[in-house]
Amino acid sequence: MRTLHRREAAAALLALPALALGRPAAAQNSRPVRVVVPAAPGGAIDVIGRIYATRLSEKTGSPWVTENRSGANNTVGAAEVARSAPDGKTLLINADIQLMAKRVMRAVPYDPITDFTPVARLATAPLVLVGNPAGTPNGDLGALVAAMKAAPDKFAFANSALGSMGHLSTESFKRRAGLDTLVVSYRGTAPALTDVLAGQTALMVAPLGSALPHLRADRLRAFAVFSPNRSAQAPEIPTTAEAGMPDLQFTLWYGLWGPKGMPAEVVNALNAAVREVGAEPAIRARLTEQGADPVDEDAAGFARFIGTEAERNGRVAQEAGIEPE
Repeated sequence: MRTLHRREAAAALLALPALALGRPAAAQNSRPVRVVVPAAPGGAIDVIGRIYATRLSEKTGSPWVTENRSGANNTVGAAEVARSAPDGKTLLINADIQLMAKRVMRAVPYDPITDFTPVARLATAPLVLVGNPAGTPNGDLGALVAAMKAAPDKFAFANSALGSMGHLSTESFKRRAGLDTLVVSYRGTAPALTDVLAGQTALMVAPLGSALPHLRADRLRAFAVFSPNRSAQAPEIPTTAEAGMPDLQFTLWYGLWGPKGMPAEVVNALNAAVREVGAEPAIRARLTEQGADPVDEDAAGFARFIGTEAERNGRVAQEAGIEPE
C-alpha cells in the first residue's frame, strides 16, 4: 500500500480545508478533482453524482470535473479510479453495484472492496417495478404475476446492469413469484428505461426518481415499490409488502469512493464536505426530485455499511442463482 508523505497530503488537502474554514479562494489554484461516474449519462448514478459534484465545486472553489466511463457493469470507470493515486483528486461515484463486480464477472481487475477507500454514502432511493402500459395488465402486482405466469415470453425485464440492486430485486421477485422470465442487461438505467418506454421490453425494476417523470406522464405503469413504506414522492404506489411479498425489500444507495490508501485527513475532509452539501435545503430538494434522500454518515459508518451490505447481497445473489459470467 502506498503511503502519502506529509507534503503530498497537504497538497491534496489544499481545496478541502477551505470548505470548513469558509475560504474557498484558497482552493482556486488547486488542480481539479476528477469524478468518475461508471454509468451512462442521464441515469440515476449520473444525475445524483452531478448534483453533489457541482455543489462541491462551488463550495470548495476548485473544479470538480465529472466524467462518464461506462461499460462492463460499471467496472471500466471503477478500474480507472482503482489505478489512481490516493490523493483525493480522483474519485468514484457509484451505486450499490460497486460491491457486486466479482459476483457477476469472471475477470475484474480490482477488488471492489479492498482496492477502494469508502468516503461517504451520498443518498438512498426506492426502487419501483414499472411496466410499459401497452404490454402489461392494468391492475395490481397480483394481476401482473398472473399474466406473467400465463404468458412468460411476453414479459422480459430490462436491467440497468448485472449485479445492480435492480438486478438483485428482479431475480428475487421472479423467485418469490415462481416466474421464469428473461432479464436483459443494459449499460445503465437510462438505456434500459428507454427500451421499456419504447415497448422493447415490458418491465423494469427502476430507481423511482428515474421513473417518476414517465409515471406522471402515463408513459409507465407502476406496480409496487420495494420499500418498507410508501414513498412520499409517489404515495399512490403500494409496497411489495402490501402486495403480499413482505420480505421483498431492496433500497438503492449511492456512494463516493477513492483509491485505497487515501490518508484519513483527506477522507474525513471529503466526508465532511459531502455531509454539509447533503444538509443544504436546496440540495435536499433536488434529491427529492430524483426520489432520493441524502445520508448523514461518517466514513467509518459507510465502511461498516459496506461490510453488512456485501454480505447480504452475496446471500441474495446465491439464492437467485447469479453467477459470474
